[in-house]
Amino acid sequence: MIGTLNALVDLVEASRSDEIDIAGFAREHGTTEYHLRRMFSALAGMPLSEYVRRRRMTLAGAELAAGASGLLDVAVRHGYGSVEAFGRAFRAVHGIGPADARREGGPLRTQPTLRFRLSVEGSIPMDVTITHRPAFVLAGHAAEVPLIHEGVNPHIQAHIAAIPPEEHARLKALGDTDPAGILAVTADVEPDAPEGTLLTYLHGVALQGTTPVPEDLDSLRLEEGSWAVFAARGPFPETLQNLWAATATEWFPSNPWRLRPGPSIVRYLEFTGDFAACELWLPIEQG
Repeated sequence: MIGTLNALVDLVEASRSDEIDIAGFAREHGTTEYHLRRMFSALAGMPLSEYVRRRRMTLAGAELAAGASGLLDVAVRHGYGSVEAFGRAFRAVHGIGPADARREGGPLRTQPTLRFRLSVEGSIPMDVTITHRPAFVLAGHAAEVPLIHEGVNPHIQAHIAAIPPEEHARLKALGDTDPAGILAVTADVEPDAPEGTLLTYLHGVALQGTTPVPEDLDSLRLEEGSWAVFAARGPFPETLQNLWAATATEWFPSNPWRLRPGPSIVRYLEFTGDFAACELWLPIEQG
């Protein structure tokens, strides 16, 4: 996977004005677009689409600062069909317009070319179990919340706090399959969604595929498939967020599995507010 990601970076550099066929590239390298985008985002700290835009605007900024004439020519060279669209993208990256960059030379923000390397230090100890599960249902109370990469998500906290204690007890009694207990489910996230993107958060339990779902609950039906279950314990939420990152930097690059579309599920075994012992369930398929 590390070699594939570096080849993708090389493709971005070679395709400065063309639309990049990510799906075709993924097929050629024996993976899927979904997994490729998820791994790129996790390792680079930004979506692939954002990296492409930053690199193209870095090169365009250098051309304009060097005195390039003809904004439309510069725009077309970097994949934009109009000066207006180019100007919006340029300003989003640099904070100034293309004409200002050409006239004043900056200030300009530079996005260096990425190069991925595999860490072999094993910085995050991980206990991993591969399990195959029949089709099952996630049922509970769902809400749309913005994606936040670091720290506690206050929107999720507010959603959970609004659920009465007796409803938590009812949900826990309703669950009848693994993963057991109250679950934190994140769904409907694009593979390289930027921070702030709306996602579905469901606070609920797992039910067998044949168990009736009460009409007052939201539900998400999942197909039969394999799951990687990562166990960790430590300060909350840092341990969980570091575990998520470690799956991308250490586990997936060294194992014959890849992510498949589906939600991520967190099962809390112990939780005190600032400490958690938990399991992270990720849907996987053989690579």
